[in-house]
Amino acid sequence: MTATIFKRLGGGTLALLLSSGASFAEPAHGIAMYGEPALPEGFTALPYANPEAPTGGRMATAEVGGFDSLNPYILKGSVPWQLSYLIGESLMGRSLDEPFTLYGLLAESIETAPDRSWVEFTLNPEAKFSDGSSVTVEDVIWSFETLGTEGHPRYLGFWEKVESIEETGERKVRLTFNTDDRELALLAGLRPILKKAQWEGKDFAESGLDTIPITSAPYVIEDFEAGRSITLKRDEDYWGADIPFRRGTANLDVIQLEFFGDETAAFEAFKTGETNFTREFNVARWESQYDFPRVRSGEVVLEELPHGRPTGMTGFVMNTRRPVFQDWRVRQAMIEAFNFEFINEAMTGGAQPRITSYFSNSPLGMDEGPAEGRVKEFLERWSDDLPEGAIEGYALPVSDGTERNRKGTAAALALLSSAGWVIQDGVLTNEQTGKPFAFDILLETGSSENASIIDMYVQALERIGITPTISTVDSAQYKERTDAYDFDMTYFRRGLSLSPGNEQYSYWGADFAETPGGRNLMGVKSPAVDGLIDLLLTSESQDDFVAATKALDRVLTAGRYVIPIYQWNISRIAYDADLHHPEEIPVFGDWPGWQPDVWWHEEVAEGETAASEEAGGESGTETAQ
Repeated sequence: MTATIFKRLGGGTLALLLSSGASFAEPAHGIAMYGEPALPEGFTALPYANPEAPTGGRMATAEVGGFDSLNPYILKGSVPWQLSYLIGESLMGRSLDEPFTLYGLLAESIETAPDRSWVEFTLNPEAKFSDGSSVTVEDVIWSFETLGTEGHPRYLGFWEKVESIEETGERKVRLTFNTDDRELALLAGLRPILKKAQWEGKDFAESGLDTIPITSAPYVIEDFEAGRSITLKRDEDYWGADIPFRRGTANLDVIQLEFFGDETAAFEAFKTGETNFTREFNVARWESQYDFPRVRSGEVVLEELPHGRPTGMTGFVMNTRRPVFQDWRVRQAMIEAFNFEFINEAMTGGAQPRITSYFSNSPLGMDEGPAEGRVKEFLERWSDDLPEGAIEGYALPVSDGTERNRKGTAAALALLSSAGWVIQDGVLTNEQTGKPFAFDILLETGSSENASIIDMYVQALERIGITPTISTVDSAQYKERTDAYDFDMTYFRRGLSLSPGNEQYSYWGADFAETPGGRNLMGVKSPAVDGLIDLLLTSESQDDFVAATKALDRVLTAGRYVIPIYQWNISRIAYDADLHHPEEIPVFGDWPGWQPDVWWHEEVAEGETAASEEAGGESGTETAQ
């Protein structure tokens, strides 16, 4: 299926992403970042949804950790990541089969200026909140203003680029922007819309478990036990069940999120049938521990799904706000000492390749070797700010796979020596201050895989005279500390899309490096990074968009901010045979908007399995023999 995905990207969908295409000049049913939407007005359903799917049944997943808030739109509290997707609804909905295309949801149409300096939405007259009240322009304006001023910091950057928001007619709302940024019109379509009246007399930013946001989504929170479980119920009176974007979605009656203390307990819950869907991120465990009775009997289906997304970046991030990690040579030394080949063999049997850059596994990833052509031209604009290797070429070190990793150890010591660190009495010490090299690794309780990786890493660091401390804290403390950037090194994951845009500022833009609760965990403050993000946002040609992204990929990777681990270009999922999904898998693969959205429940006749119905050649379904 991987080849099929890239064929689709290369031939049609990617062309939408990269072409300099048309802008809308009148109300339309959808909008694309570049080019035009693939689906025509009045389409039946999304291509990866089944409009004939029955309703009913439940999906229950096992989550590690806990939660102390049900408001995913504010900074305070720890919220299950799924809630913003399950209970939230926006003016437009995103297709997972196109890099960045939106179709009508709460809004029945969208209109933009030719230069996208403004965008106007017309609300669907049928749009209603779960309490039966109509969604109004007043609710839309209040939601934008409140999220932009009191909401999570991720909404701040967008709101600062809004010059004005106003009602322009019956069911019409227009946003005018104060900066040249073609993506803003689409981002406006993705802002969640809340009910203004619910929050009168309440402190929106301080809410938690006491107030469940009222939205217009297909699911509502029916019940919860703080930190333990959340039950969501399908709204039988959901207003939008028959709009094209929603047909064949929200088929399950109940969605349950069950929380456990660690990965072992979560896996046991799935094995015994307490939960009925799980994702496996460790290929070694997938190959060795998924032969339990429910798999052998056919009650559970195992499936592997490739996707066309960039790898993103997963690993252990170094906080450059800390003096110890401000020198790139020190960060490279930490990467050299991380014996990936040995760790990968121990954790996955060597089956999962390493992430090589932020946008690898996609047409937007940097090329090997020296920069050339337009990529080089863009990089040279910031020649004084580039990290070592950005233009010349940078690649991660490769060890011989032995535990000693002599080559990597020697390289790490040489780099540390050049940065002013020497071993004295077996301890790496600063030549000028005489203080030992010390840092703390922050981990979240229950992350047993990360803990195992770090244990092996610490043993490697001890060979170069470094003995870091490890702090393991619960999910609430972990969020509090990472929100305040109170860590030296910690686990890091940033998923990236085929349409990088304004979110790149929040991930690694200088303006977000000190914003509490921001996503720039490494603390990047680079004119080159900011400038290249500007370029990709204002590009109107295929060459410039790709070149800007490839150049950004080079600067981030050569910046040596993260110690990358293995990639997940294949999603490994296991689920009860009574759960089903359409044969056609979107380009984004297993991604929010696909599961549980287009799944349904249907009893399987005795002797059958869901795999036999869904295999379809490309789905990669595996069944127990």
